Amino acid sequence: MRMKKNIGGFFCALLLALSSVVAAYGAEQDGKDPAGDISLYAAAAVLMDADSGRVLYGKSADTPMAMASTTKIMTCIQILEHADPDETLTVSAYAASMPKVKLYIKQGEEYRVGDLLYSLMLESHNDTAVALAEHVGRKYLPEGLRDKPASEFTVEESKMAVAAFAALMNAKAAELGCENTWFITPNGLDATETITLQDGSTVQKEHCTTAAELARIMAYCIRESPQKDAFLRITRAENYSFSANGRSFSCYNHNAFLSMMDGALSGKTGFTNKAGYCYVGALERDGRTFVVSLLACGWPNNKTYKWSDTRELMEYGLEHYSYKSFLDEGTRFDEKLLQPVPVLNGRTDILGITAYTGIEVAGRRDNEQDGAAPRNDPETAGMGGADTPADRTDGERPGLLLREDEQIRVEYDWSKSLEAPVKQGTTVGNIRYIVDDRVYLTESIVTTQNVERIEFDWCLEQILGRFLIGK
Repeated sequence: MRMKKNIGGFFCALLLALSSVVAAYGAEQDGKDPAGDISLYAAAAVLMDADSGRVLYGKSADTPMAMASTTKIMTCIQILEHADPDETLTVSAYAASMPKVKLYIKQGEEYRVGDLLYSLMLESHNDTAVALAEHVGRKYLPEGLRDKPASEFTVEESKMAVAAFAALMNAKAAELGCENTWFITPNGLDATETITLQDGSTVQKEHCTTAAELARIMAYCIRESPQKDAFLRITRAENYSFSANGRSFSCYNHNAFLSMMDGALSGKTGFTNKAGYCYVGALERDGRTFVVSLLACGWPNNKTYKWSDTRELMEYGLEHYSYKSFLDEGTRFDEKLLQPVPVLNGRTDILGITAYTGIEVAGRRDNEQDGAAPRNDPETAGMGGADTPADRTDGERPGLLLREDEQIRVEYDWSKSLEAPVKQGTTVGNIRYIVDDRVYLTESIVTTQNVERIEFDWCLEQILGRFLIGK
């Protein structure tokens, strides 16, 4: 009997296992999990919609990891935003001492900032990164050091300038909503530092980011920064040559992705023994802009893994995601649902009846007349916050890249009664367009007319006018 029970239990377990496999297979075949076939080498990866900041695919997306020279996208954008490319910098002994890969700049030499940005992004030179960081960071040093030639800096003074620049990088990361990113070096070399908190305690911080936050930074560099055009011009250049200090230099772009796929926009490679091969890149095609970030994507001799992973994620995005407007017919909130709202103690032409005010969706009527896209709620504008609207920059209606099986949920509410006085244009409710429990667009519901409050003087005037004077 015991053997029969064991055999029966075995077959029940086998049947359950087979049924789960069949169910999983069926779900995949039904298209419910289009990302199910993705297989990546990278330990952490993200595919992001650059316009909305929405993560379309993630693998260990929020795990802090070393990111090597992909750091330099933040270095580059901060140099562009805080310095003029025609400025001249002087090389310190500390910058010249950086390890390979390097331009071999020498202490006391002078270079144009714009030239070194190509050295930074095309060849990923570590000495260049420090020289540029010192040039901007020194502006935030104590007054006595600001005017001191960098060629005369001690190692400690150079490190102070680099730390000041890293503070700018970290401030920008925080502004973009990056909570698990910490910059210590401008070149991406692995580093750890001890931070003393206000209460006197200390905490160890490592130079790190996450796949999601690295993608977020790249989206800023190519879509939002006031220096985005300069960033793209530098990172897309095939090569760049310049002369300085009696020497000639040639830089060649090592971003193979630029020639791999139509629409490739930008990218940056990276490698350290700790980080492994890393990459962040962007592609724009058919009005869609994707960012891919990869961390720990193999170690030597697996240098090409990052290219196959990038292609796989980009092709997944192109195949499965298309743009859907929040305000297309069938999705947009129907204004016919809006009914006049009673206004308590409001004046009317006929004494004793309830006052009402009409309500409408703010700006929609004017925008439809002039063909403009409605503006997003300013409180949720930008991609850094929790409520992120998908505000397209090409003049089209606001919307989002969605898979075919994804739905836009519309929620709305407004006040069921108001208290006089009421002014035209007063916000009394809102409409929220939601995907995956995240609000991407908010429209305001506003009043269409003024309603004054009933007061004693007005009542007396009405009585005199209507009954005694016969008005």
